[in-house]
Amino acid sequence: MLYSHDTMGLGHKRRNLLIAQALGTSSLNADILIISGTANASTIPLPEGVDYLTLPALYKCADGQYRSRRLSLALEEMIALRSQIICTAVKSFQPDVLIVDNVPRGAKGELNPTLEYVASQPHIHCILGLRDVLDNPSAVQRDWQRADNIAAIRHYYETMWVYGDSDIYDMRTEYGLPADITAKMHSLGYLNQRARLHHTTPNTRSSLEALQWPSLGH
Repeated sequence: MLYSHDTMGLGHKRRNLLIAQALGTSSLNADILIISGTANASTIPLPEGVDYLTLPALYKCADGQYRSRRLSLALEEMIALRSQIICTAVKSFQPDVLIVDNVPRGAKGELNPTLEYVASQPHIHCILGLRDVLDNPSAVQRDWQRADNIAAIRHYYETMWVYGDSDIYDMRTEYGLPADITAKMHSLGYLNQRARLHHTTPNTRSSLEALQWPSLGH
């Protein structure tokens, strides 16, 4: 199972989608459920064994505050609703691995009940996935302290996947993280974006081939 809050932009959803596509076409023969806050996520081609659960949408305003994107619910009600959906899905799906993208506790802490449940289930491995450059160091330290992310990583996550190259940008030193947190980090390198081409529709594929890019399909 892969989770991303998807309150702003497409980066988190695209990253989880690429991971799901790679796993879905591997020899693992895995069932993969993507939990996404983006309503149009289910229109993207997926391999067999991969499906979406779309959450009621949140929106992140320019001032950093969250609000409901479409429903006339207060923020607290939206977070409670999304939190219950996520936790129920995890309990029903019983994943072997839960991969959380970017935000250790989820949007406004909506993952907290799920993380507590996962911690009580030894067979569920909990992984945090992060891009290497999150923000400038002072902003990361401020935001992580406010969200109590260090405690979440320390108590709930077995490992952290960093989608980047530590020789180019080493977040372990850039963000001044504690030693027990950096010990959980593993740099995976940059994800191969060309793998997406194997999951395009015929019309999209034809449009891309018309551009005559030399690297297309390689």
